[in-house]
Amino acid sequence: MKAFVDGVTAAATGAIAGAAVILGRRALMDGPTILIALVTLALLLVPKKIPEPVLILAAGIVGLVLKGMW
Repeated sequence: MKAFVDGVTAAATGAIAGAAVILGRRALMDGPTILIALVTLALLLVPKKIPEPVLILAAGIVGLVLKGMW
């Protein structure tokens, strides 16, 4: 049973990683969006955990400000 769960977990992880690559290729088209993505990734990797919804909201606001829509 453990081997089955390990296999399913590995497959799900691969599928999620593949989806992230596809979404990244479509979304990261200019400098500001690449910068937002890199800063967000760096903040996710720091030891002091910032909740993901807070990062998503902040990145959305930054995107609106950089595009001049706010």
